[in-house]
Amino acid sequence: MILFCTVKLGYDNYLAATVNLCFVGASTLTPVLAGWFAETCLGRATVLYLCAFLHFFGTAMLPVVAFPFEDFYIDTHHMTHQLDPREQQILFYIGLLAAALGIGGIRAILCPMGAYSLQGYNQHQLLSFFNWFYWLVNLNSTVVFLGIAYIQQSVAKNLGFLIPFTSVLLALMAIHMMRSNLTYKPKKGGSLLTTLGVFLNSLKMCCLHYRHLSGDVASWLDRAKENNGGCYSETHVENIKVLAKLFPLYGLQLLYRACVTQIPSGYYVQTMNSNLHLNDLLLPIGTMNVISILPLLLLAPLMECVTTYYLSIDKTPLAPAKVITLGHVCATLSVLVAGFSELQRKAYPLVEQTLSGKVLQVSSMPCFQLAPQYVLLGLAEALVTPACSLISYQLTPSHIRGISLHFLTLSYGGGCFLGAFMIQLVHFLSGGNFYPNTLHDGNLERFFFLLATLMALNTLVCWRISYRYKDLSMQGKALTISPVNEKLLHYKACLRFYDTLDRSYRNASSESIL
Repeated sequence: MILFCTVKLGYDNYLAATVNLCFVGASTLTPVLAGWFAETCLGRATVLYLCAFLHFFGTAMLPVVAFPFEDFYIDTHHMTHQLDPREQQILFYIGLLAAALGIGGIRAILCPMGAYSLQGYNQHQLLSFFNWFYWLVNLNSTVVFLGIAYIQQSVAKNLGFLIPFTSVLLALMAIHMMRSNLTYKPKKGGSLLTTLGVFLNSLKMCCLHYRHLSGDVASWLDRAKENNGGCYSETHVENIKVLAKLFPLYGLQLLYRACVTQIPSGYYVQTMNSNLHLNDLLLPIGTMNVISILPLLLLAPLMECVTTYYLSIDKTPLAPAKVITLGHVCATLSVLVAGFSELQRKAYPLVEQTLSGKVLQVSSMPCFQLAPQYVLLGLAEALVTPACSLISYQLTPSHIRGISLHFLTLSYGGGCFLGAFMIQLVHFLSGGNFYPNTLHDGNLERFFFLLATLMALNTLVCWRISYRYKDLSMQGKALTISPVNEKLLHYKACLRFYDTLDRSYRNASSESIL
């Protein structure tokens, strides 16, 4: 998308990167919203078909924006057809929005199917599932980056936008033919609105200081309980308290995800301004993305073998929390290496390179010298993503595991928007120097060094709190309280309330007599 925005739409690098990250963030967040909408409003089947239509519309709109097809579409007067620039941008953003909303609904309903049978799995089996799940996702990404990127950049240029449209059309036909098998309904027991309601009610009770009803409580979330004057049952609040313990982990993923998003933004701009020629072959920019995926494709089977070996000799594998910290270290090193690579890239002389029919002045440094930063970031993804999913799944009660994974997804999407915000902020404060349109005239390496410093602090905090998530032997169990116990707790609160009034009345009477 950055190549299309810069070459065809004339965007600056920072604006193209921001648009790309916002699209990725929106595509990551919409499954959460679409899943809630499907469960509460229209139903799963209706939302699936609605989002399928939106995705179909969005992927059909992008080829319209990409006209003219210079490869073959020339009329009798040898003039290419093209839209007005303003109309082209409007259709471009409408297509992106429709595609993001559409893919969110499809992923929210179809992707969780494989996770419904994980209830009785142990820690090793769960980690194995998440490792192979993300392995398949990245294998698909490898085919996409190598195929579509090569066609768009070297063979058919804008025709690359027509390939997702065709693939989506075939996928929708397959979903429609298999719709009778999509009948599984997950067990209900919690919702995103209920979870947010507990936090809001607790804040409200704390702000209003209803201490004459609840007195001292062990946690501020306890104020949302009915027996403390709140609006939610003991069961809901206790389960949310378990979920709240994971929020520091989710918060640390924001900056980490902002580092990961450098692959489709900062690293992409670096690669686009490097020498992509291998002998006489012009490599697609997506080749470097594949280099970042290779560690995950190789590491997932290796980790599976190592874990199986450790279990066979009765040794405990490395804790997922330590694996996450190690992944954050790799991400920090990746951004740091990117800064030094940018300094080296600018030291090479400029050469001309043609991308999508436009001649650009780029560095003569071979793009493969940027491979270490891609490998480190790919290694970080291979370590962090499956481990975070395992902790989010295993440390929460079964009724709210879906909510836990929703919050993890929100942290991933929030990290994309955080990355876009950082690009805009750094570009504004530096006057365009830290994220320049012409890399040789600016200092993109300073942006990478700043991000590496922030990520180092983030990694230090992750290491300090990792002890909270080391023990996964005790799986999260939902707190269940019988209605009788709920009533007894409510009566106890009432007695405490009246006892407080009685004591306050006697104290007032004694003071008046004195």
